[in-house]
Amino acid sequence: MKHCMSFIESETGQTTPGSSLFHVIPVPYEKTVSYGKGTSRGPGAIIAASQQLETFDGTGIPIEYGIYTCRAVNCRGRDTTVLKRIEDAVITVLETGKIPVILGGEHTVSYGPAMAMKQHFGNFGLVHFDAHADLRDLMEGRKFAHGCVMRRIHELKIPLIQIATRGYSTEEHTYRINNSNIKYYDAASIYRDNIFNIEFPDNFPDDIYISVDVDALDPSVIQHTGTPVPGGLLWYDFFRFINSIPASKRIRGFDVVELAPVKGSSVSDYTAAQLTYNMMGIISRRI
Repeated sequence: MKHCMSFIESETGQTTPGSSLFHVIPVPYEKTVSYGKGTSRGPGAIIAASQQLETFDGTGIPIEYGIYTCRAVNCRGRDTTVLKRIEDAVITVLETGKIPVILGGEHTVSYGPAMAMKQHFGNFGLVHFDAHADLRDLMEGRKFAHGCVMRRIHELKIPLIQIATRGYSTEEHTYRINNSNIKYYDAASIYRDNIFNIEFPDNFPDDIYISVDVDALDPSVIQHTGTPVPGGLLWYDFFRFINSIPASKRIRGFDVVELAPVKGSSVSDYTAAQLTYNMMGIISRRI
């Protein structure tokens, strides 16, 4: 991705790191997608679509807290090399007390922020929105692939809460039920039982990171993603879950990944940009 503009720059103009709460980190990484391709163009498409956003998100004006867009992470080289670059970029943001906002790229990129969060906070929990569990041990022989990322993160002793899952293997199902520190809300259960709030276990850390694969949302909301799966979350239902996070939990960062833009349609791009901006709004109102 050639980074030539900043997130919602049409409204913010040029910003500085010190004056901005949110630091957007584009990560155009795509090496292990298994179906639809194009996630490397996701960060650029989200940033381009953000130029059309309204500054008022319906409740407040998130840009008043400052939004700075970092240089895109160099995604050339070995997977472990790229993931270390992502980790370093996120650590730099966390050390200044700011909120990292990672735009992917395939979901593998979330391992980098997880490593940074663990290094900086020690103990934290991850809330994961996704159609897929991403708990495979290997995918096409790779340990670091989009379908393995939550397995690698969980192996770091990081507790997980998975929301909207509905397409996963028996291997992942078995792994999930055999690990008590993975809580999950399958999409079918969400709509069958009308559950739209997260119940955090008593021992779940107060510092949390949120990872959003856009295929957590139904294809009627976001169509252009690597592996769209029917039966996902609707727009307002997604934010019901986000808003259910208690004030005692501190959202330290988040990512939005797996957008695969296509020529001739900007609906999914704009929706992902709006989701990103709304997430910033929710976090800014919790400070």
